[in-house]
Formats: sequence, structure tokens, C-alpha cells
Amino acid sequence: MGLGFLGAGKMATALASGWKAAGLADAASCLASDVSDSARQLFTAATGFSTAYTNKEVLAHCKTIIVAVKPQVIPGLLEEILPRVKPEHLFISIVAGIKLETLSQGLGTHRVIRVMPNTPCLVGESATAYSAGHGVKPEDDDLAGRLFGAVGKAFAVPESYLNAVTGLSGSGPAFIYVLIEALADGGVRAGLPRDLATSLAAQTVLGSAKMVLETGEHPGQLKDMVASPGGTTIAGLHALEKAGFRGALIDAVLAATQRAKELGG
Repeated sequence: MGLGFLGAGKMATALASGWKAAGLADAASCLASDVSDSARQLFTAATGFSTAYTNKEVLAHCKTIIVAVKPQVIPGLLEEILPRVKPEHLFISIVAGIKLETLSQGLGTHRVIRVMPNTPCLVGESATAYSAGHGVKPEDDDLAGRLFGAVGKAFAVPESYLNAVTGLSGSGPAFIYVLIEALADGGVRAGLPRDLATSLAAQTVLGSAKMVLETGEHPGQLKDMVASPGGTTIAGLHALEKAGFRGALIDAVLAATQRAKELGG
């Protein structure tokens, strides 16, 4: 499958690596462009795929184009590549905040799909939401579902959800890494070795998430199953409530959502 990447940064590298592992991308048919020499070198080192300095090479070589640049770069990028867009091109944008209408107008085509993945695609556990433009063919929509479903869970949603998705699952891995780090710090403060504390914290988050997904139980119910009357867990939960733990996470998602809206103009 020929996939082109406009931008060879961390997210593009994670997706390309994930698709390579899933057997959906190979070195013979994939190409990425980036103005940064270091980004191109890191992309090739991680994926084995070729890179180019100019976007025109990618559009000439590939029919499915992953737009993976910073939001601030979009106006100039669209102006640059517009003359090279052909009817056979399908554009899949992972750019935060940039609306389908903006992309379609700038590209001169409605074969555009807007996607918000997250970095766990690198280990096959991405949480992705995507929304297709009205000019997208059924096979295009199927392709997006297949690509992102191969590196985690993919959900087709209305475009109006995507900024909130950005705030929750797009930025969410960073919030979870802070949680894991803090849990590990707590373990170290309580006397555990750092490596053991980190492993226990990470596995606890992984197992807890799996319990939510596989049991179908509400997280509150699962929490109550752990919190015995007068026990250690309810003491810890009391400390979290006093510190405003829930409110801090809600505020983090809302702040990231608002920033996604601002990036979209």
C-alpha cells in the first residue's frame, strides 16, 4: 500500500512504524517528506522507509497522503501542494484543530479525512477517532478504518467531536505518563526501588484499563470493588479528593480541547 507522509515527525513515525508492523506499509511504496534533516533521518532509522526533502515528490509517488505537520504550517503547505493535487489523491489529516472545510478548500478536493490518533499506535494500542468529508468514497472510509484499526481502536465520529477527542485521547497519553510517574514516585517515597515502582505503576494502569474495556463495568463500580470500608484504598482516594485530582484531570482535558479549537482558527 503506497502511503505518503507530509511531515516526518514523531506522530508520523509512530504511525508508519505501527503500519509496518501490521503489514500495511512497506519500504518499496512509502515515502515521507520533511524540511528537517534530523526528522527525516530519525523517520528512516525507525521505519526503514525512504524520505524526500520536497512534498511534490511524495504527491507524485503516493496516492494516499498522510498530512502530519504542525497546525501553523498548514496555510503554506496547502498553498504549495494545491497545484499538484490530483483526483486520485486521498488526504488523511492528523493535524490538530484544522477543520475538514479548511482542508478541502485548501486542497481543492473533498477526498479528505480528518483523524485524531495518539502515540500508543506505536505499540498497537492507539485510541483514534476519525471523520470523513462528504466527498470521501466508501472505500476511502474503509481504508481509514483499516489503517487506524490495525494500530489500536478506531471510532468513526462526527467532526464536531474531534476537538474534544484531541483533548481527551490525543493529549491523554501525556496525562497518563504523569500519573504513572507520580504513582512510581509515591512508591519510591514509600520505600520501593525506582525500577520496581515504575513497573508496578505502569502495569497497574495497563491492567486497570483492560478491566474497564473487558468487563464493561463503569469505572466507579470497579473503584468501589477495590475500596473496602476503612481500608487502605479509601484512605488513598480521600487524599486524591482533597487534592482535587478529578478536577485537575477534567481541567486538563478542557484546556487541551480549547487549545485544539484555537489552533483551528
